[in-house]
Amino acid sequence: MTDILYEHPLNERIRNYLKLEQLFQQAHDCQTLPLHSAYPTLFNALFTIIDTLERNDIKGDLIKELEKLEQNMRQWATVPNIDREALQENLQAASQLIGQLKTNSPQWHQLKDHKLLSSLKQRFAIQGGSSIFDLPQLQFWLHLPSTITAQDITLWLTNLGQIEQSIALILKFIRLRNEFETISTDSGFYQDSGEGILLLRIKIANNADFYPTISGNRFRYSIRFMLPCEQQGRRYSNQATTFQLARC
Repeated sequence: MTDILYEHPLNERIRNYLKLEQLFQQAHDCQTLPLHSAYPTLFNALFTIIDTLERNDIKGDLIKELEKLEQNMRQWATVPNIDREALQENLQAASQLIGQLKTNSPQWHQLKDHKLLSSLKQRFAIQGGSSIFDLPQLQFWLHLPSTITAQDITLWLTNLGQIEQSIALILKFIRLRNEFETISTDSGFYQDSGEGILLLRIKIANNADFYPTISGNRFRYSIRFMLPCEQQGRRYSNQATTFQLARC
């Protein structure tokens, strides 16, 4: 039986990483779907990624994270019985990404000046503005040969590749910081100290009739389990609950 995985960040930096990770996944999924139905998801994901990068110092945060990770991996190299081949592969990836991110002009800046994307971005920012009848240039692009549209999408995502790869590497090691342990509570509620924790990961059986709502910060967090309710939308669960928790 498979489990449902829920993740919750305990600071804004990790929240941005998780948001970008999901947006990148949505954009890549659109590459395998019919473009005429997938284009709203594709462009919304691209424009949200660009907006997030413009509003936050994601580049600076990533460089700091990767440099810290690089330093840790060099220390881990002295640990007995460690997988040195995997460690060297990740160390090399971190070093390359640091060098690429420190360039004066990040690759994703090219997307800001792209004529098609710039014109579409203005319309997608308006509620209902992405309707195809308002965007003849989009209609024209959608009817280009699939080889051309696929090439365009690949190029756009490639320009964002340094950011995507950096986030993927950082989140991979954050998720490896701790293993899942079984937690039981008799009230449908659990709380603990958040000191030193960046990310909470919760696994619940796929056939469970409840789901977690999580709140907290780096000092303290709480998990309240909820039941779906047709009348109220949801209601508190007061039943005994067992779940898997990884404090990463």
